[in-house]
Amino acid sequence: MRDKDIITIESGKRGGKPCTRGMRITVHDVFSYLAAGMTEMQILEDFPYLAAEDIQACYAFAADRERQSALVHSETSV
Repeated sequence: MRDKDIITIESGKRGGKPCTRGMRITVHDVFSYLAAGMTEMQILEDFPYLAAEDIQACYAFAADRERQSALVHSETSV
């Protein structure tokens, strides 16, 4: 499954933030847990409805956002 199939954005859910598979867990939530020191395994244990592919999709989504941001930044600084 590609991250675009897993990460969903719905205007009425969590303020339109990117979520995993239409659930209420956002990409930001996943990275907040990781930044706080949780391992992927701990996240999966605490949220059994998440799958390892969901966390991987969060990484891919964030990487793509960073790439897009870098492209916009380089275009505006020309």
